[in-house]
Amino acid sequence: MSIEITREDGETKGRYVAVVDGHEAELTFSRLGSVSVIADHTGVPEALKGRGVGQALVEALVADARAQGFTIVPLCPFVRAQYARHPEWSDVMK
Repeated sequence: MSIEITREDGETKGRYVAVVDGHEAELTFSRLGSVSVIADHTGVPEALKGRGVGQALVEALVADARAQGFTIVPLCPFVRAQYARHPEWSDVMK
């Protein structure tokens, strides 16, 4: 299953959004200056649980961090749990 993810940027906050089968999942973040973002919350509706949507959102954040040179503070428990499974993300996780 291909999951299309879009990024919405505000001045201090933003989010990654995936819409799958009419259901919206999101990962919200807050900016810590220009060098870091705080991964605040990952919300995946019950209908999408277990389909890799949450992980795809975190992977999009990690890819952007690498491409744009910022680090991630994994405040969100889901992001922290994904990071524990992916030690190769240590280059962008604080």
